[in-house]
This record gives sequence, C-alpha cells and structure tokens, in this order.
Amino acid sequence: MDVNYDHRIFRGRTNSENGEVGGQTTFHYRQSEDRVWATYSGGDIVSGHLQGKVHADGSLEFVYHHENVDGELMAGKCFSTPSQDKAGHLVLKEHWQWLTGDRTSGYSEVEEITGHA
Repeated sequence: MDVNYDHRIFRGRTNSENGEVGGQTTFHYRQSEDRVWATYSGGDIVSGHLQGKVHADGSLEFVYHHENVDGELMAGKCFSTPSQDKAGHLVLKEHWQWLTGDRTSGYSEVEEITGHA
C-alpha cells in the first residue's frame, strides 16, 4: 500500500493492556520522501514524538518517546503495516516494544480521523 502520511491525523483505536496510547491519543504525521515523523498527545500521554522511515513495501519502522500523565519518560520501537478497514479508513497495525520500563511488547491499531490535506 503506497501512502503519503504528510498532514494525516490518526487516533488510537485498540491497544494491548501494557500500552499507553488510547482512544483520546491523536497523532499528527508529517512525511518527506521516506522519512516520517509525528507528534502525539492525549489520554495518558502528555506529549510525544515519533521518528521513522517508510520502507519500499509500505511498512513503517520508527522509534517513539513520550511523557505520560504520571510524569514518566517512556520510549519504544514500532513496526507498522498500513491497511484499510471495511469503512475505508486507513489503519496502521502496529507491533511495538518498550525500550524503557518493563520492556514488554504489544499490538495496537491507530485509525486515520481526517483525510490527506
């Protein structure tokens, strides 16, 4: 799936119990060539940033860091695959792992909430 992420906005849709992204978390993506980055906040996250790359097969690889509402600084890595749901929304299916804290792994999905600007 060939996707340009520049100016797309996503919201948390599902997450593993050990994750911090939720339905109130929004991501504001930007892209230049194969570089992608985003800021995110909401719910349990005060402020965060992700930095990554779009691979030739359309998958995303990135690292992220944020401060949660408990004042903890958290960081992790993630591999995402874009897809479309039955309603036609762009969904990123994400396999992630904490690089701080308990270093556990999880699965989440974020869904586009606005179209490409």
